[in-house]
Amino acid sequence: MPWKTVLLVLLAFVTGIGVLARIAMRVPEPPAHQVFINGDVLTMDAENRIVEAISVREDRIEAVGTTDQMMALVDDATDVVDLRGRTLMPGFVDAHGHFPYSGFSELAASLYSPPVGEIESIEQLQAELETWVKRTEPGEWVMGMGYDDTLLAENRHPTREELDAVSTRHPIAIGHVSGHLMVANSAALALLGIDADTPDPEGGIIGRKAGSKEPNGLLEETATEQLVGILMDLGLLDIYRMIKSATAEYAAVGVTTAQSGGVVPELAKGMSLFSRLGVIPLRLVVFPFEREFGEVLYNGEYTADDFDTDRLTMSAVKIVADGSIQGFTGYLSLPYHTPFHGDADYRGYPAVLREELFKKVEALHAAGYQLAIHGNGDESIEDILDAFESAQAKHPRPDPRLILVHSQMAREDQVARMKALGVTPSFFSAHTWYWGDRHRDIFIGPDRAAMISPARWAVDRELRFSSHLDTPVVPMQPLQAVWSQVFRQTYGGDVLGPEQRIDVMQALRAVTIDAAWQVFQEADRGSIEPGKYADLVVLSGNPLDDPMNMRDIQVDRTLVGGAIVYRRQ
Repeated sequence: MPWKTVLLVLLAFVTGIGVLARIAMRVPEPPAHQVFINGDVLTMDAENRIVEAISVREDRIEAVGTTDQMMALVDDATDVVDLRGRTLMPGFVDAHGHFPYSGFSELAASLYSPPVGEIESIEQLQAELETWVKRTEPGEWVMGMGYDDTLLAENRHPTREELDAVSTRHPIAIGHVSGHLMVANSAALALLGIDADTPDPEGGIIGRKAGSKEPNGLLEETATEQLVGILMDLGLLDIYRMIKSATAEYAAVGVTTAQSGGVVPELAKGMSLFSRLGVIPLRLVVFPFEREFGEVLYNGEYTADDFDTDRLTMSAVKIVADGSIQGFTGYLSLPYHTPFHGDADYRGYPAVLREELFKKVEALHAAGYQLAIHGNGDESIEDILDAFESAQAKHPRPDPRLILVHSQMAREDQVARMKALGVTPSFFSAHTWYWGDRHRDIFIGPDRAAMISPARWAVDRELRFSSHLDTPVVPMQPLQAVWSQVFRQTYGGDVLGPEQRIDVMQALRAVTIDAAWQVFQEADRGSIEPGKYADLVVLSGNPLDDPMNMRDIQVDRTLVGGAIVYRRQ
């Protein structure tokens, strides 16, 4: 997402108050030595050992074992933390999300419906936007995020006229919960230069009024890019507020490695700088967007070292191959369950045409990049696997770890192909909770819905995978991701595809060590083993003891490199 002025304001920030910032915002320092004793330590090592205690020297794990063994290492300078039976785990690794965009809630109206928010009608949506209009100067943008057309009483998207009813003196834009659609009012469309004569961009659609070419305000996929660029052109204070809010949210739920799964160069530079200043104490894994980074990825000018810090790693190159099932833009092999706008043959569409996808994947793979490709629909997944199989045949690599992001509609034959090709899926398993009922009843029907995020097929084939939340699409709640893989229960109370359930330890690995492995970070995080970073989370209870109620477990402490970045008690 383009942040046109981020780098300039950040440089001004450094020039003006850089020295003070380094003092005020430096990353917390760990004790020289600390031991954690009398706990349930879930190591997530290769044997899934559970021990009592660990020793940490500076920012690294020194030893694991019994309480007596760790107490033998204690001297007068040691900090001793008595877990009193609580659970110690590796910090959660965000396998796919969009840090720091959950912090955008500081800058935009929250339009989420239950179970996340309270908006259940367009009238309520308008009322929430009106509260933001009242505190925004005329001519300035008013933004909203998270609306879901299928959970509104009207069962449709808001229109430009309904946003005009909120204000014609402010450009207004609201984002769909999927992150793939937006609605703009007339003032916003005018600023964008979108009218009846504007053609649909490749890989996107401009919604039109019935029987007319006049835009109705709805923008799909690549048609949102110009609008997103304007909305993300933020000032220094807004950037700072967003990052601080997201950091606090992630730390409070035990995330020690956050992911920004698709960034433009300006945002990558900005996050790199904020990481160096200590504003972001978490570790970050950042995916550069292929479209936005562009030619530098192909001509050799891109260097990850230009962005990397001791806590930020530039990782896989991100391509978005299709859209969202709940936005009717995911690309399916068979039509949607409910005909879209009456079209019984509608299957969605690719965001990148098949021939172009083959070219991009081959060029990037040949250049040595790891790839992360967004694919929700099974037809999109087929294109991705075909493109990668072709690239790997021409430029073979022994361990490519192409990440197939979401893999929501992956068929059993496609899971088998992933294993053969060295592809690793990252499942958005919490879809079963947030959208399972509607996937079954509206989007894809009961048979296909029962197989979304098919973790059991992956386990049965010894295919390593991760589980993610795609935050801010849904809140950052790692134990929700675990719970959903274990129970696959919908918000309506049904079980969606019980045959795809996996056990608790497998699901915990998908948000710790296997998520770290997926981005080639398994050597220093994701499990509690000597030599690894002391990235840890102290939980009030053990997810293994009462799995159904694991979502009620609280995070008591979060530590990055042995230093506390969140403490409840």
